[in-house]
Amino acid sequence: MERKRRSFTPEYKAEVVGLIRDGGKAASAVVRDLGLSESAVRRWVLQSETDAVCVAGKILTTAERKELSQLRRENRQLRMEREILK
Repeated sequence: MERKRRSFTPEYKAEVVGLIRDGGKAASAVVRDLGLSESAVRRWVLQSETDAVCVAGKILTTAERKELSQLRRENRQLRMEREILK
């Protein structure tokens, strides 16, 4: 049986990360209470820390990752248009 992938809003992710950081509860307890996977929440916390303090270009912030994705899409589109014009 194939499991459907769930998606969460950035606000929800920030709320979960806030519960872990400021709520005084252990990450495992928050994960269990909300029915989330521990690896996903761990990634959210790591990305939150990265967004807060970017390490000299080694890790992309969420905004940089989004911009990179958009630029790659645009680049791919422009290459296709150029090929058509040739």
